[in-house]
Amino acid sequence: MHAPSLLLGIALVATPGACTAPRLRQPDRAPATLTPALAGLDLLVPIPDENPLTHAAVALGKRLFFDRALSADGSVRCSSCHQPERGFSDSLARSRGVYGRRGQRNAPTLVNRAYGRSFFWDGRTATLEQQVLLPIQDTLEMGEPLAALITRLRGDPSYVADFRRAFGGEADAQRVARALASFVRMLRSGNSPFDRWRNGDSSALSRSAQRGFALFTGRANCVACHVGANFTDEQFHNTGVAARTYLRDGTEDPGRARVTALPADRGAFKTPTLRDVALTTPYMHDGSFETLEQVVAFYDGGGHANPQLDPEIKPLALKPRERSELIDFLMALTGRRY
Repeated sequence: MHAPSLLLGIALVATPGACTAPRLRQPDRAPATLTPALAGLDLLVPIPDENPLTHAAVALGKRLFFDRALSADGSVRCSSCHQPERGFSDSLARSRGVYGRRGQRNAPTLVNRAYGRSFFWDGRTATLEQQVLLPIQDTLEMGEPLAALITRLRGDPSYVADFRRAFGGEADAQRVARALASFVRMLRSGNSPFDRWRNGDSSALSRSAQRGFALFTGRANCVACHVGANFTDEQFHNTGVAARTYLRDGTEDPGRARVTALPADRGAFKTPTLRDVALTTPYMHDGSFETLEQVVAFYDGGGHANPQLDPEIKPLALKPRERSELIDFLMALTGRRY
């Protein structure tokens, strides 16, 4: 049996970078092999003109991503919360930062964020170049002022050489942002069993997972939010999770409303990609669900009632077998990462 020709793709448009400085000369422009075609993903990888992918920029971004020197006490690095083996997330409900401090939200996966339209659970930034600098400065995460970081990087001869190789000049905040964003754009996941099945390999997906896909796109209506090649509409929805969990000070997490100040956005969070979802436990913005079984049960029950609950969230009355089939489909979205 061949996969249905259902169109899950959505149009993706490159978002302009946050930086407005004149373009730098980029003699080491990367060949297309840096972003090869990956089954299931859009062929176009949005890359801002201000920050073209180059081998040197990606290598520098990777070095920064795995370097504890970016944190105030030298205890954490970007990869502490975004671990490759966990789909670039971690195993904690709320990650720990410098001095053992605990963050307020779950660390989301970084896979396929090259295709993102906004970043963080509340969408507070519009580009990766903006996003990558905020965790470095956040006192609950890496807690390092940018000025102190730049001083440290300029004092390290090997970093001096890497920045000159990548950008033709010394380290500054803009170039740190460009390097880290370049590396994150490389974290793509596709060519999953589901993708291979859709491309005609009838043996790639189990019968149970095929039935789960039919539920996902049909009666369960998961595609109301989890749509497109990356299984996210990149929009914000209140599914009732925030109405049942609270921040450390006892208040409800306002979600998107923290950015927009709109009452209608209270408790709404960005739809996460489902790519590699089997690797990224725990789930939801607060890490309140340990398993996919719990997630499916939550949505099967219609979420948690509150005034801003998304109208698409309704009880599903799934049978136990159908819940299991949905999970089998979600497990089949674990891809090959490049």
